[in-house]
Amino acid sequence: MSHRPPSGLAAVSAALLAMSRHLEMRDVLKTIVASARELLDAEYAALGVPDDHGGFAQFVVDGVSDEQWKAIGPLPRQHGILAAMLHEAKPERLADVRKDPRFEGWPDAHPDMSDFLGLPIRDGDDIIGALFLANKRCPKPEGSCGFTAEDEELLSILAQHAAIALTNARLYERSRELTIAEERSRLAHELHDAVSQKLFSLRLTAQAAATLVDRDPVRAKGELQQVAALAAEAVDELRAAVVELRPAALDEDGLIATLRTQIQVLDRAHTARVTFGSVGVRALPAAHEEALLRVSQEALHNALRHSGAGHVDVTLGRRGSGTVLRITDDGCGFEPTATRLAGRHLGLVSMRDRASGVGGTLTVESEPGKGTTIEMEVPGG
Repeated sequence: MSHRPPSGLAAVSAALLAMSRHLEMRDVLKTIVASARELLDAEYAALGVPDDHGGFAQFVVDGVSDEQWKAIGPLPRQHGILAAMLHEAKPERLADVRKDPRFEGWPDAHPDMSDFLGLPIRDGDDIIGALFLANKRCPKPEGSCGFTAEDEELLSILAQHAAIALTNARLYERSRELTIAEERSRLAHELHDAVSQKLFSLRLTAQAAATLVDRDPVRAKGELQQVAALAAEAVDELRAAVVELRPAALDEDGLIATLRTQIQVLDRAHTARVTFGSVGVRALPAAHEEALLRVSQEALHNALRHSGAGHVDVTLGRRGSGTVLRITDDGCGFEPTATRLAGRHLGLVSMRDRASGVGGTLTVESEPGKGTTIEMEVPGG
């Protein structure tokens, strides 16, 4: 059975749509490489994003198994044909890459490659990556290149859109870093308030013990025991500030662990009781987890700062084929029909946008004097 590559405008359109569907940098790179290899019917494809030290910050391949990639070893350096594409900023179409004078060999586990098509990915005058394909799957005379001028033109179109996708991914990551920094700052402020209250109480209790030490040693002893207890609590709060106010580790820890950690911090920092529970939720796409985390942070901020709640409960669970985040408080509530005021004041518009952006829904139930429930449902999980 012969292999037939996709062809025509529909195939190009499908590849470009796939590239624009992701925001996470690694997902964008994988999609670009897979789309290029399928569209041009090559055995191998790769994309490298250079760093400033002669290597690659990211290097993604398609057509190589995980075991083979591990056997190949460390990421390649900027040398040979890869360096030429990055530094000379011109396409390379070769009948046999192994016979090119710039070829410097490859590791033992590296697959054997012959005909080669590669070009730089440009963002204005900057070269932000190199995209290449090897081993065109088609009949070709010995010593000739299977890749055609039409293939080069098509890869050039993909590279132009890849530049846009990579730039958008970088902007998204920068935006997320700023959001995380803002959240860390807010949590730090809340922990600072909690520690300050403990230290203020400790100071007053120590002063009381000092005035009692001569005339009422028994009471003074009791006050000093309270000083020790308050000092221990202050140490715990400071430890939380040091250990837990690290950048949100959503990528490494996942949504459940990240939510649990942040809610533990908020529970210590506020007089309201803040609780969290999760049942049966599996890993979700990165964009879904990001949206759920941001909505929970916004809803928690509203409940703890504006509602006067004594208890805020966060749950994450399954509903049919979807995942549901639910934030409930017993605070003062509000009138949801007053959408303009409530939406602007409580960030409901932003929360709804985050939900709809990942194909989800957001519902708000509230009534003056009867608390508020915010529920976000997303597909999957």
